[in-house]
Amino acid sequence: MTTQRSYRERIYIVKDIILKLVQCGELNQTALISYCGLNFKKHSPILGKLETKGLISKDQIEVGKRAVTAYKPTQKGLEFSRHILEPYEIMFPRSDTIPEDNLAFLLILISHTRMQYFCLVLPFSWNK
Repeated sequence: MTTQRSYRERIYIVKDIILKLVQCGELNQTALISYCGLNFKKHSPILGKLETKGLISKDQIEVGKRAVTAYKPTQKGLEFSRHILEPYEIMFPRSDTIPEDNLAFLLILISHTRMQYFCLVLPFSWNK
């Protein structure tokens, strides 16, 4: 019998990395990989790309005789998460975040006078 693993899209991995760094401020490489549920060998290129794009920063910290790699979110990463990743997850929620018996409806109210967008998520159940 084989167990089916759920597939997590790259955009959600990026969001999880940035969000975890925002929550914790700074994490060493091992803690970041572990907290985000990633495999170091498989997902370390994502960390490299995030650093290259300026969304996270990487520092080498000397702890005794060892060098520890620590990651922090950058201002650009915070803005990217806030303006791109969060709206993406609202529009296309992860399949495992919505219970099977509930359906979330997204209502976008647009204020024409101020040109601002307001999002409201209302729970709804077909069983009621």
